[in-house]
Amino acid sequence: MSMSVEIARRIAEACKQRARELRSPVSIAIVDAGGHLVLFERMMAPYGWATANISIAKATTAVMFNQPTDAVAQWGSAIPGFASSLAAMTQGRFIMAAGGWPIRLGGATIGGIGISGGNAPGRDDEIARAGLAALEALAPALAPQPQPQPQFQPAGAPPPAQAFLQPSLAYPASAPSPTNALQELAGVANAADYALQEQPATQRAAGESELSGQRSEQIPQSDDATLRKHLAGGPS
Repeated sequence: MSMSVEIARRIAEACKQRARELRSPVSIAIVDAGGHLVLFERMMAPYGWATANISIAKATTAVMFNQPTDAVAQWGSAIPGFASSLAAMTQGRFIMAAGGWPIRLGGATIGGIGISGGNAPGRDDEIARAGLAALEALAPALAPQPQPQPQFQPAGAPPPAQAFLQPSLAYPASAPSPTNALQELAGVANAADYALQEQPATQRAAGESELSGQRSEQIPQSDDATLRKHLAGGPS
């Protein structure tokens, strides 16, 4: 996560609250991880005009070395020409004085804060730490939430089944229409006719002879005398 104006405002408000409690108006500068100014505010003070550039230099120095400026001043003072060289190289954005702190969130440095103008020794550091404490309290809410990862789908694999696309058992997808029922009956009749036509010739002949026998049984048989009279043309 990078430094945002919203985060910078939260830190600055906590610093201003502590400065009011201490009756110590100060200048507050907050920069991002690259040393670029994100927020600056100067509380009204008789000599506030001098504290503006000092607070910005403290914030950039803290980011430059990722250390409190008090620690930088302690080991830097043992190096001859160190302060003057760095001040010239950074166009005045380096200083060895307490009141600057790196701003860390989730173990990463996202910026720096510089406080200048405290009316007593150690006041700048105390006001800066009040802003850092406010950020620590907000850290859980500012932490990025994990995003769900898309599931890998092999090429050509069928899509996963979805229950809402399946027809309900209690409610069929479509009811059979009368037209469909008539078509099914016609298909059964055609199948029966086809099966009859496909019977072997011997079976059809047997069936036909059986049918003709049944018909001959229904015709009464005449005796020989009656038949002869009928053929001779006499009365029966």
